[in-house]
Amino acid sequence: MAGFDIKEELNKLPKSPGVYIMHDKNDDVIYVGKAVNLHNRVRSYFRENVGRGPWIDRMVRLIAYFEYIVTDSELEALVLENNLIKEHRPKYNTMLVDDKTYPYIKVTAEDYPRIMFSREMKKDKSRYFGPYTSAGSVKDTIELINKLYKLRTCNAKVTYGKKVTDRPCLNYHMGRCMAPCQGEVTKEEYNARVEQALEFLNGNYAPIITSLESDMTQASEAMDYERAAAIRDLLESVKQVAQKQKIEHTDGEDRDIVGLAHKASDAVVQVFFIRGGRMIGREHFFLKTDDDSTGEEIIGSFIKQYYTGTPYIPKELYLPCELSDSELIEDWLTSKRGNKVHIIVPKIGQKARLIKLAESNAGLILDKDKERIKREEGRTIGAVKEIEEILGIKGLSRMEAFDISNTSGFENVGSMVVFEEGRPKKSDYRKFKIKTVAGPDDYACMKEVLTRRFTHGMEERKELENKGEDTEYGSFTKFPDLLLMDGGKGQVGIALEVLDELKLNIPVCGMVKDDNHRTRGLYYNNVELPIDRTGEGFKLITRIQDEAHRFAITYHRSLRSKDQVHSVLDEIPGIGPAGRKSLMMAFDSIEDIRNAEVESLKAVKGINARQAQSVYSFFHGDVIE
Repeated sequence: MAGFDIKEELNKLPKSPGVYIMHDKNDDVIYVGKAVNLHNRVRSYFRENVGRGPWIDRMVRLIAYFEYIVTDSELEALVLENNLIKEHRPKYNTMLVDDKTYPYIKVTAEDYPRIMFSREMKKDKSRYFGPYTSAGSVKDTIELINKLYKLRTCNAKVTYGKKVTDRPCLNYHMGRCMAPCQGEVTKEEYNARVEQALEFLNGNYAPIITSLESDMTQASEAMDYERAAAIRDLLESVKQVAQKQKIEHTDGEDRDIVGLAHKASDAVVQVFFIRGGRMIGREHFFLKTDDDSTGEEIIGSFIKQYYTGTPYIPKELYLPCELSDSELIEDWLTSKRGNKVHIIVPKIGQKARLIKLAESNAGLILDKDKERIKREEGRTIGAVKEIEEILGIKGLSRMEAFDISNTSGFENVGSMVVFEEGRPKKSDYRKFKIKTVAGPDDYACMKEVLTRRFTHGMEERKELENKGEDTEYGSFTKFPDLLLMDGGKGQVGIALEVLDELKLNIPVCGMVKDDNHRTRGLYYNNVELPIDRTGEGFKLITRIQDEAHRFAITYHRSLRSKDQVHSVLDEIPGIGPAGRKSLMMAFDSIEDIRNAEVESLKAVKGINARQAQSVYSFFHGDVIE
């Protein structure tokens, strides 16, 4: 922010609770924090020799300006901090790598309840079980319950003594539904089945197992072997579900067990979900953090981010370490849950062993994932370093590639794709519709695209400089460290010509193809350099090349499709945008409109007799009175 004096602004900070937001020179949010006293907390970042650690030191060096929001309490600041972190995903906050939503089993609050799959937990008087970690397992469980207890799956408004449909659906005939839609099943009879289903969901499998074993024995003694086999299969399904419940507590409470494994800037948090005293599932979460972050900092960040998004808060959280603001977090979780939530750090006994079990699982996942992380770094940063070595340049981060697409000169278009640190930055992709070239002249098209791209960027830079603002702001004002051309000497020559005219000094590299249209080398400084086709650098170049081509082709197809619709329907006298829309909604294709008779065209809503005649005449070249 132009004219922002950090020292002056530090003196203006209020001694109130609130949230502070740190920005870099590009206006990006790089850190969000909360404070009981904004004046003391924010000023602490700018003191010398305070032992903050290299991670925070790096962040402080990047701060161009900060802003803050005053709140009435520290609890309000905590909630606001969580929301801002989720919205901006700042680089220097410990961050969950991805957001996940979990499936629940929902038992509706209707007179004749249904058991359904749900991704969200609403305050709608329904009962919810979960969260579960596998959507497939949830669906299998729901199917099993409906099969066992013959509950309805339709959304009909069922009333006793009143038929909703003329005849029951297939589920009734297959023996999978009591058919309350026929008005003959009482609420008491139906809800007795629902109560049994709830017992099943609460982990009480013994009654249904005993009942099924008895039914199977009776069917076998009656030599009804087909029914006995069906019951046997059902019994096996119930036992499989029951077998999954490995951890059990006699108190029947809902709690989450949290374990942590942390190495360098990578961390894994493992959570065991215990509901009604039984473990119903587990899930792990990857976090990016600082090498110097403590377990307390990582767990605290995880708790705030994860429980901001999850709809269910258990009564207890078992954590591996104490949190400095555990009382505040307890108050926040309590307000979300609606009754008291306890944060517990067990030291001995079964509860401590559960924490150790969660930690060992997190450690196994982190060790297993190290290879994946290593491979990903090889595909991205490692690949960029290979390209640097081939070209003999340093400091390569942002690469831009361009491609031209046309069909015999029809709707020439250009594409610009951007890769930073070996990864696509799709927010900076741009499309160009060629304005000055008619016909298939790729060199002329490329010259127009590059001229427009860099002229636009230079104009935006100048505007920002005149305002005293930073120039590294938008997708056009950020210039590449390397320009990649989809071709050899010719395309590179065009790019160098444009850059020379604009007095820009940017390295240009051509991706030279062989007879099979595969990259065989890189053309740089008038020399074709060989490239190892098995290396990560080659694979990255290929991905960039394919992405530029895909992006151009996709744009070209969309324009071609629009032009085809325009060239036919918009040329018909008396047919405007509304008429064209009516025709396209009434018919599946242009060909169907062409083959339609006048009467069919008249029947289209929004098309009058004169317009129908005009459409028919346009396609058939005659007039029907």
